[in-house]
Amino acid sequence: MTLCDYFSAADDQAAVAVLQTPGGPGQAELDVVFLKNIDPVVAIAQLEAVMTRCSYEEAGERSRSGQLLSEPEDGPPFVVSVSDTLIDALITATQNDLVRFAELWSMTDELQQLGISVEVTASLLKNLAGLAHRARSNGQSLYCWWTL
Repeated sequence: MTLCDYFSAADDQAAVAVLQTPGGPGQAELDVVFLKNIDPVVAIAQLEAVMTRCSYEEAGERSRSGQLLSEPEDGPPFVVSVSDTLIDALITATQNDLVRFAELWSMTDELQQLGISVEVTASLLKNLAGLAHRARSNGQSLYCWWTL
């Protein structure tokens, strides 16, 4: 099982600095949403595709989408960026949109394989949207601390 802690930080350097804190961003007293098994490359690109009505391939190719910021030979854990496009989509989505997106996201192969229900997906998405709102209001971006 992978641990995927999504968090906000001022910039890439501050995000990577979390690797110096044993236990990750939660122990570093950062704003964190804990999303076990929701990996920042495949699952988050699928979410972005659902929310922005683009293909999975297009979402995965966007700037900062699942970009490894830490040195691969130093990890795990790793720090991965979340695209600004997804952050913007999370911020502009209404509660009704989030429910609709959660239903569509829960039908992706990745979440189906994990057995995550629509209700759990909706809760995850609401928490992620809240994190995006808080991050942007503080001039920050979103990242994922990803470990085994």
